[in-house]
Amino acid sequence: MISVKMERDPVEVETTHMNKLSLGHFPTPIQPVHGLDLNPAQHLFVKRDDYSGIEVSGNKIRKLEYCLAEAIDKKYDVIVTTGAIQSNHCRATAAACARLGLSCELLLSGDASGQIESNLFLDLAFGAKVTFIPPDTKRELFYEQCLTTLKNSGRKPYFIPVGASNALGSHGYRDCFLEILEYEREHGMTFDLIALAVGSGGTYAGLWYENARHNLDKAILGFSVSADSAAFETIIADIVTDMAEQEERSLPVDKSSIRINDLYIGTGYAKSTPEELSFILDTAKKTGILFDPCYTGKAFLGLTSELAAGRLEQYHSILFIHTGGLSGWTVQQMSRALERSEQVS
Repeated sequence: MISVKMERDPVEVETTHMNKLSLGHFPTPIQPVHGLDLNPAQHLFVKRDDYSGIEVSGNKIRKLEYCLAEAIDKKYDVIVTTGAIQSNHCRATAAACARLGLSCELLLSGDASGQIESNLFLDLAFGAKVTFIPPDTKRELFYEQCLTTLKNSGRKPYFIPVGASNALGSHGYRDCFLEILEYEREHGMTFDLIALAVGSGGTYAGLWYENARHNLDKAILGFSVSADSAAFETIIADIVTDMAEQEERSLPVDKSSIRINDLYIGTGYAKSTPEELSFILDTAKKTGILFDPCYTGKAFLGLTSELAAGRLEQYHSILFIHTGGLSGWTVQQMSRALERSEQVS
């Protein structure tokens, strides 16, 4: 282990196949899910990556451990990334940069005149500079313009794509997969299905990569919250191919093994129906587990609906990965979720 030299507390970097910061609280726990009406022959568990830390948690920390390690190693002095106005990834990046003493600039899409709340509030609280992307702007061109402006001012910007879902960031979910294998060894059991929300593809890609690398036949089922299944099959296959090239490894990708269900997107990305919000609250009351309305709520609704319909009856030990996102609940979403509640009088 070596330490990164900085003004703040040192953060250790593991010198394994590639550098990695130690930012999160890992391994995250795996817990059985009780309180749901499931087939008694099936057992459902949840991996609590919402417990990962920095600040208010989520799956992005695993990816940032790799991306920010490279940024520090190559002496970049400002981190630039992008996402929607309530991006969990952007909030996690802002928090990590504050901890590491790095400047952070966020390029956000959404309504700049809206209320400052939830993740956007946290972005600003952690000291990130926020720039809103003008409507009808070609985003790639806008990114390049922002990076060029920083370079011309004497800065050395490091750009992280949406969700840190590139080859480097996706190695974080190889680590998650190894934690799952260790849990199986310790408890003498095997998960035959791993399910998760898919928003940019990197989390799924990392799990798929390590599953294939170990020649295992675990089914990995992603529930899209944005694009259709065909689009994600291509995105994930490309990320996996890039990961293999990084390690100079031959790992052919059969798109038919990339399983994405796009039937639970609902009315669109970051948009919630009353039924989805009611499901999230009902699940919280029954299980003690709270999901977010953008990612995990839709994915867990998809998983339990598929289980109830008997379309996943061949699987007996099922693991759902809770990828966090609770700080993305907005005041409007909370009000809508509770407006029909009989708990308030």
